[in-house]
Amino acid sequence: MSADKELTFWDHLDELRKVLIRILVVWFVLAVGYFVAMPWLFDRVILAPCNNDFIFYDLLRSIGEKFDLHDEFFTQEFHVKLVNINLAAPFLIHMSTAFWMSVVTAAPYLFYEVWRFISPALYPNEIRGVRKAMAIGAVMFFVGVLLGYFMVYPLTLRFLSTYQLSELIENQISLNSYIDNFMMLNLCMGAAFELPLVAWLLSLLGLVNKAFLRKYRRHAIVVIVILAAVITPTGDPFTLSVVAIPLYLLYELSILMIKNKDVEAD
Repeated sequence: MSADKELTFWDHLDELRKVLIRILVVWFVLAVGYFVAMPWLFDRVILAPCNNDFIFYDLLRSIGEKFDLHDEFFTQEFHVKLVNINLAAPFLIHMSTAFWMSVVTAAPYLFYEVWRFISPALYPNEIRGVRKAMAIGAVMFFVGVLLGYFMVYPLTLRFLSTYQLSELIENQISLNSYIDNFMMLNLCMGAAFELPLVAWLLSLLGLVNKAFLRKYRRHAIVVIVILAAVITPTGDPFTLSVVAIPLYLLYELSILMIKNKDVEAD
């Protein structure tokens, strides 16, 4: 047993307080930095999917040209102009967006602080497993956020902003609506990519195992397709596949991450 394990309850509480203070300081510094840089970030990052020259739209057009595809999905010229109808919205969104961006980018540091806090109480074999889980969790979260930003959200935005219930109704996208959907979808994609880590943790608690996940694989595929359809209700197979395939691969990765405890059959 190390000296760290001999700490009293109050010593552990004091260490936890220090961890929380360090995390809050990092979040605050990042939030201030994002607040200062927000006008530039809004034009070139957050509002980038509103413009026709966004990288993913260029990719779709190049695919259409290469394979001689004339469907509007590959050739559409796209531009969204946002409107603001709330006097305080620009300032409040300025602050809230800076905060949420600081939370997202501070995720690796959060994982690091959690690791530092719990590692003294772990045995060597547990340390290797938890360290691996923390690293995978941080990487997968950012992979999900990037996939949401570069592919899923642009497809969703392009479909929903051009969808018309009636020709008598003109679509005008408000700033609040755009930001709410932007943050929600990207964070949801980041959270969805934590599925392998969640499955691994549940396996450690004995709640799931390889046999269970394999047995309900077909059910999982149905749920994944439904979830993908809800996230990107565009109706075309390409958009559905962009979300469904990564989610299904995450399910398979969850099975691979769980160690065999018994001899199991498929």
